[in-house]
Amino acid sequence: MAAEEHLHHERISFKGARGARLVADRWRRPATPERGVVLLTHGGGQTRHSWARTARKLATDGWVALTLDARGHGDSEWSADGEYTLDGFVADLYAVVDTIGRPPVVVGASLGGRTALVAEGERPGTTAGLVLVDIAPRVDAAGQARVRAFMAGAPDGFSSLEEVAEAVNAYSPRRRGSGNVEGLRKNVRQRADGRWYWHWDPRFLEASTDEQNFAVDRLLRAAGSVSAPTMLVRGSRSDMVTAEAANELLQLVPSARLVEVAAGHMITGDDNDVFTSRLRDFLAERVQRADRV
Repeated sequence: MAAEEHLHHERISFKGARGARLVADRWRRPATPERGVVLLTHGGGQTRHSWARTARKLATDGWVALTLDARGHGDSEWSADGEYTLDGFVADLYAVVDTIGRPPVVVGASLGGRTALVAEGERPGTTAGLVLVDIAPRVDAAGQARVRAFMAGAPDGFSSLEEVAEAVNAYSPRRRGSGNVEGLRKNVRQRADGRWYWHWDPRFLEASTDEQNFAVDRLLRAAGSVSAPTMLVRGSRSDMVTAEAANELLQLVPSARLVEVAAGHMITGDDNDVFTSRLRDFLAERVQRADRV
């Protein structure tokens, strides 16, 4: 904890592909040689805050850690025309990387992982390393439907933060929460009617049913072009990424490493500390070693 007390944290913003404002948090450790940049991108329906604990740990190691709200999520601007296609998210990632000025290691959960996989596969060299958090070219249809049902489950919002907590616990009953519902404020917004709504544009859910956003052929081709150091982190209880889907990715990216953690699809909430430990090892052993070659 002592090292984390000396971190510098600030809120910054980037311009997305169409000039939309994308909000991020940046953590770094002043007066420490920088190892590089790690860009952490969340899953659909999440916000950058799901990565806060991980970002702080990476910053203590000397990395500049950036957590980014995707378009239509968290504090980033909503798309004026409801454009939430995979192409749009990939274009945003290219814009952010271009602004950073050097290839970052991109850590992507679910939507963020699909975006990073396509971005690196279709423009090799975009990333200095790729970490896919419970996502692969093929996802289980039943698990995917369960995620969508959860996201669509409260179109009229919630009457209290306690109701939000109940919904999250029902979706992920093994999740180890702190018991403090105030932490959920970062994932919801309160409207004038006093009710709490998820912190993302409802039109995103409509776009997520477009099969082009999950085009298996495109994702497989992208994976076959990845040469950056890669790690796939699969939740052992995941209902999205099967063992077969994980093995298929490893065959396409022979240099990739597979790590399993005792978690469901929402690894950042279920087992964040274990995940962070595996990520720190990967950055130290694979990414920095590649930089020295």
